[in-house]
Amino acid sequence: MGATASELQNGNGCPLVSTHAKTAQIKEFHTKDQWEAYFDSCKEINKLLVIDFSATWCGPCKFIEPTIKEFAATYTEVEFMKIDVDVLADVAREFQVNVMPTFILIKNGKEVERIVGTKSDELQNKIEKHMKQRVFEV
Repeated sequence: MGATASELQNGNGCPLVSTHAKTAQIKEFHTKDQWEAYFDSCKEINKLLVIDFSATWCGPCKFIEPTIKEFAATYTEVEFMKIDVDVLADVAREFQVNVMPTFILIKNGKEVERIVGTKSDELQNKIEKHMKQRVFEV
């Protein structure tokens, strides 16, 4: 081991970080530096990022977790990541997350959608809407 997040890269140029399972590909971050390095490296890539803001004590977060793992296994062209609001409270504040679970969809470093709660159908519709849509600067 011994490599930093910036030294490990996936095929899209984004650093690799820990994942839940090989099929699910949900990335977790344990330090703000790790999160910032990953997020900064993905800003220029026209790839949808789905950030799951949750907490270990959150019942609704546990309820929707199997669905998120299923989405991550299904939508392999989408980057799924999980932020524990207790571990990375600064990141949650930066994204103005006050309720868990909150799902923020990011494209080219910009928020394109926000879903609060366990609305799996709405989340799936928004993922499908944005995963292939290109973002252009105006």
